[in-house]
Amino acid sequence: MSRLAVSVTLLMFALPTLAVAQGAANPAVAAAAAPYNQVRNYLLRSAEQTPESLYTFRPTAEVRSLGELFGHVADGQTTYCSIALGETSSQPSAEKTMTTKVALVEALRKSIALCDRAYAQTDAQSMTAATIFGSPSTRLGALVMNSTHDFEHYGNVVTYLRLKGIVPPSSQRGG
Repeated sequence: MSRLAVSVTLLMFALPTLAVAQGAANPAVAAAAAPYNQVRNYLLRSAEQTPESLYTFRPTAEVRSLGELFGHVADGQTTYCSIALGETSSQPSAEKTMTTKVALVEALRKSIALCDRAYAQTDAQSMTAATIFGSPSTRLGALVMNSTHDFEHYGNVVTYLRLKGIVPPSSQRGG
């Protein structure tokens, strides 16, 4: 099953439950924002808590380093959330050009600020047509894909951290 199909299926089940439970004014966006708010915090805390010496760690030569993963997430968030806002952004490049912890944490913070704006839009705005990597969708679809992408790569981050004996934020006391 494709990532988009899984995302849409999860959203179909989560939307009514979260919307009713939250009594949200914008239930569709609120449902998409709930997992995003969780994973954004995990990713940012991971980036902040990881020693800079581990930013170059890669389990095998074929995969991204931990720093490249944080940059990739920042780039992905910039791309998806720009689409969700109907804005154009310059080609994100944190993954390919930034190597220091300070620069990568700042890139992640900037992408989170952009996404926070995107997840604050109304349901009506989120139903506006959008194109995601050549496929027709909506701005809400871009929000769902952003959360899916974030969780996919948070899973990578968790594995890297555990390989180095670090407890990831989602497993720390208080989550």
